[in-house]
Amino acid sequence: ILTDSICVPGFDPSLSMMTGITPINPMIPGMGLVPPPPPTDVPVVKEIIHCKSCTLFPPNPNLPPPSTRERPPGCKTVFVGGLPENATEEIIQEVFEQCGDITAIRKSKKNFCHIRFAEEFMVDKAIYLSGYRMRLGSSTDKKDSGRLHVDFAQARDDFYEWECKQRMLAREERHRRKMEEDRLRPPSPPAIMHYSEHEAALLAEKLKDDSKFSEAITVLLTWIERGEVNRRSANQFYSMVQSANSHVRRLMNEKAAHEQEMEQAKESFKNALTGILTQFEQIVAVFNASTRQKAWDHFSKAQRKNIDIWRKHSEELRNAHSEQLMGIRREEEMEMSDDDSGDNPSKKLRVDDSALAAQAYALKEENDSLRWQLDAYRNEVELLKQEKGQLFRTEESLTKDQQLQFLQQTMQGMQQQLLSIQEELNNKKSELDQAKEEQTHTQAMLKVLQEQLKSAKELAEINGHDESQANEINVLTVALVNQDREKNSEKRSPGLKSEKEALLIGIISTFLHVHPFGANIEYLWSYMQQLDSRISANEIEMLLMRLPRMFKQEFTGVGATLEKRWKFCAFEGIKTI
Repeated sequence: ILTDSICVPGFDPSLSMMTGITPINPMIPGMGLVPPPPPTDVPVVKEIIHCKSCTLFPPNPNLPPPSTRERPPGCKTVFVGGLPENATEEIIQEVFEQCGDITAIRKSKKNFCHIRFAEEFMVDKAIYLSGYRMRLGSSTDKKDSGRLHVDFAQARDDFYEWECKQRMLAREERHRRKMEEDRLRPPSPPAIMHYSEHEAALLAEKLKDDSKFSEAITVLLTWIERGEVNRRSANQFYSMVQSANSHVRRLMNEKAAHEQEMEQAKESFKNALTGILTQFEQIVAVFNASTRQKAWDHFSKAQRKNIDIWRKHSEELRNAHSEQLMGIRREEEMEMSDDDSGDNPSKKLRVDDSALAAQAYALKEENDSLRWQLDAYRNEVELLKQEKGQLFRTEESLTKDQQLQFLQQTMQGMQQQLLSIQEELNNKKSELDQAKEEQTHTQAMLKVLQEQLKSAKELAEINGHDESQANEINVLTVALVNQDREKNSEKRSPGLKSEKEALLIGIISTFLHVHPFGANIEYLWSYMQQLDSRISANEIEMLLMRLPRMFKQEFTGVGATLEKRWKFCAFEGIKTI
């Protein structure tokens, strides 16, 4: 099927109107109705045009060409501006009818007009006159001269005609494609004839023929599905079904023949693979013999390098082929074991002698290859022992001493780490005990303060004190509790442990100082992670809790918007001191 519309000239397959495709720009050379423009390197020389009533003088060739708007699709109308004031429709028609047949001229009182041509290509000839200076007769009056400006105009009539033409071309294109598809469509299968005794007799003969069996069995199946079987035709259908059943033995024989061919192909592949493996073993043996000292010393350094690379490559290929051959043999052994488990004991005794002989030959070849490989390895080991025996002993002793020293160093490092971990554990335990003691102390003080507050309230009621005195007592109590908490926190918060904590405190203080309304721990942690990706939000929160004189935690929001925020309060603590 042709992919583009070359059969219908001028058809635009990307039209959106009535076809569901977008229109293309007709100004594109080779795609619309406009011929391709002349080469840009060829200069266009404009000459003076003489008419009966006027004369057209060309523009300065050194000036740039006049600009035009984008060409509307199907454009047949042009805008002509810069006309002389005394120009009439007859003079305009005399000038522009040289471009082609004019169907309509609409002149305005403001020195411009619209001209509609019969064909689209005539518009290009009219655009050529853009830039010419028009002079009526030989007059030098300003009203008798003017510089023409010709440009594309967008008219509804042009666009309607273009759409109609595109719809017609689209219909022709669809019809052409449908005809092409009908021509290339595969033929429908022949209709199956209706049942009759004569057709049934012919079908019975076809069922007996191996070459026509597939076609005949399809007809038989269709007749049975149609319900052609009745008391009268039951015997005839039974004979046809019996004929179809007679092909089962033939199909099984064909399957057995194909299986035998497959087994023969497998056997030939295995034998070829065995021969290839034997040749690989011989090549590897040649490389191993070349690496012995008697021959190795006579090769140059580059030759030794090439021989070593070839030997490694050959060994890799040899090992890959050996694994493939062993996989084939394993599959055969598994198949044989499955066959043996399914057969009775009398059949197990009847093993094919040729298969056993082939297996024995394959095992013998494998044994020989392994023996050659073992001999080569043994020779290499003996040569290495003879050449570098003493050197190996000294190197082994040195490596053992280095390993012992390394192990001792690692043991010492692990012991130091264990001691430091134990010290940290003891410190944590002492801090925990101190925190528990402080908690019990604060609880006891809280109870005492509550009792004092209660007694003070009772005294205030008895003595008739006003509510302001009671509020002063409450404020004093809260201040005492806060003062006690600050003292406990000062006792509990140890000094900075490392330079890293001091750096973190400085960065956090700067961050919270520029956030006067505070920031939650997640926002603070996301900022700190840009500086140190290993730090966690828990570490930052523990560090902030250790310094209550510098950082304080407040709750903001109500209900679901409740949020904990940390603020920087070091300056407030300095003012209160």
